[in-house]
Amino acid sequence: MAIVNKIEFIEISSGGGGADFGDLASIRANVGACSNTTRGVCGGGRGPSGVNIIEHITIASTGNGTNFGDLTVARKYLAGCNNLQRGIFAGGTDSGFSNIVDFITIASTGDAADFGDLTVARAYVSGLSNSHGGLS
Repeated sequence: MAIVNKIEFIEISSGGGGADFGDLASIRANVGACSNTTRGVCGGGRGPSGVNIIEHITIASTGNGTNFGDLTVARKYLAGCNNLQRGIFAGGTDSGFSNIVDFITIASTGDAADFGDLTVARAYVSGLSNSHGGLS
């Protein structure tokens, strides 16, 4: 699998193929991601450097990723999920599986903060939430 810095988007209503959105600041794969209606955010990942980096894009306009902050601990293969205010990044691996859960406030940039721990250290995970459950 290639490690790249490309961001693509699709028009869900059109059923078309992907189109270029912009580039991340560093080449990465296996990031965790979350969003609200305005901003998309990705954190961590596998790459030559910067596995604790968090970047964001403005969904309404194409463009490159911009620095958001850092995860509390560098890791890859982590899950992301969100509600309209907060995003979380959970689990992952660096030197071993992780039980760390970080949170960010999506509307404002800054480093992630400790949200708690998973019951078991995990990697290769997925996340899911809505505005009526999960994070509040």
